[in-house]
Amino acid sequence: MRNFQWLGLHLGGLMVATLAVGCGDDPTTPPIGDGTVYNPYPPGLLPADLQSEIDRVTAEIDTIFQRALAQWKATPSPTVAGNPPILQDTGMKLVQILGKLELFDKTISVNGNVACTFCHMPYTGFSGPISSVNATVVAYPGSVHFRFGKRKPQAYTYSPFYPALDFNQTQQDFYGGNFWDLRATGYKIQSADAEQAQHPVVDTQEHGFPDTACVVFRLSQSPYRPLFELIWGIEAFQIAFPSDTERVCTTPGGAAVLNGNPTPVALSTADRGRSNATFDEFALSISAYERSEDVSAFSSKFDAFLAGKAQLTADEMAGWQLFRGKGVCNTCHVDGTENSTTPITKANIAQVAPLFTDFTSSNLGVPKNLSDPIYFENVPDSFGFTPNPAGAAFVDLGVGFFLRSQAGGINPNSDWTGLAPLFDGKMQTATTRNADMRPCPTFVKSYMHNGYLKSLKEVVHFYNTRDKFASASCTPQTEKVTCWPPPEVSANKDMTIGNLGLTDAEENQIVAFLQTLTDGFTRPYTDFDTFTGTCP
Repeated sequence: MRNFQWLGLHLGGLMVATLAVGCGDDPTTPPIGDGTVYNPYPPGLLPADLQSEIDRVTAEIDTIFQRALAQWKATPSPTVAGNPPILQDTGMKLVQILGKLELFDKTISVNGNVACTFCHMPYTGFSGPISSVNATVVAYPGSVHFRFGKRKPQAYTYSPFYPALDFNQTQQDFYGGNFWDLRATGYKIQSADAEQAQHPVVDTQEHGFPDTACVVFRLSQSPYRPLFELIWGIEAFQIAFPSDTERVCTTPGGAAVLNGNPTPVALSTADRGRSNATFDEFALSISAYERSEDVSAFSSKFDAFLAGKAQLTADEMAGWQLFRGKGVCNTCHVDGTENSTTPITKANIAQVAPLFTDFTSSNLGVPKNLSDPIYFENVPDSFGFTPNPAGAAFVDLGVGFFLRSQAGGINPNSDWTGLAPLFDGKMQTATTRNADMRPCPTFVKSYMHNGYLKSLKEVVHFYNTRDKFASASCTPQTEKVTCWPPPEVSANKDMTIGNLGLTDAEENQIVAFLQTLTDGFTRPYTDFDTFTGTCP
């Protein structure tokens, strides 16, 4: 017997209903189009504990949000005449606290049930916080249950260090940008990280707002509005919102009643300009928090080693030498040293805060992840929205999609459009920092843009043997061991890797080194203690 809890919102003739499935219920069976839950997925695709895990993470988010509110109240806020105020001494901290409050605020979503951090929790290095989801479907459900995105959530850690996207004419390559497909270019506010914060809130399968003004509207109703106004000025919310704003902002993006209008909140020209400015300030505050030592901590064992305050074990040191030598990892995940086997000392390290990325993108030849829900979202939901009309035929072209202004990204530079075929299949080179951060050893993390790989060992083994064990006929027993399926996109495949000749022991040593990049070694990682789940 199902335990249905209903919340109905009457929106001018449109009934928006959300469904909470009781713990232990099977979320894979509700029908489509009856106003309850979107479920075009085959039985057994979604993990059985999905709803209970959603509830767990949501409760953890509430805990951290309350912590941030208390932190704000405990931080001195200078009162200075003028607008905006001069934030002396504690100004930087207050901006970071504001960004944290925004990231952990569930009301910044169409149904008021999903914070940004639902897909990015501290105890996983601000990546996916549900082990069963990481082990199966990889993508996370958004505010409208259950619309899923198409890719694995990326980590927030060190994301502010990625520069605004630029194309190097000489090297014929893109540098910077954020998201797997680089679509957060930072072209306007010159912060790729801040622009990244602006996309999910109006993504139909994530926070689901139909208009960026809805973010500003919800911020104006938040308990931390005074902090926002202290930092950015009281004019941030001096906006005459129409009487139907609440109705519009509780209508999911993509709903047929919106008629494709990207700005359904009917603001005046002046108020739209003010709302857009406040939306930028919202994003810049988030980026300030993500750059802070709470998120991008530089507190790993490797950082301590570089500072002469810790020693690597023999396996960790051997793994580092392989990382920057035989394994050629350092050619993309740059650690500030030359890719060679020359011993490294403090005297010849190029930088002591290496970011382990070169800010480019690559097609590593990763196979399709057939468990991704996106392949089944080719039927309309109860709002008349079809997330993925291509269905099973969908091929993720990554940066190539963005350059064509497809799949959620708008290319702001027409000079780049013709480059799309050269970047099909390429995805951002993510930092390897915090790649192994997890609340307990058995908690599953997923890797690559589609989460096809489930452990660092699988990642290193794939880099080592992708071409050696390439086959179109893998079995469950051989796949990921002595057999790799064909790549999802064969064009532009990176041939630096694929047959590195590493032994099993050498693969394990590289994994040991990668684990030294987990923050929290020199001091506790902020909010790591909020995990309340049970490890597999």
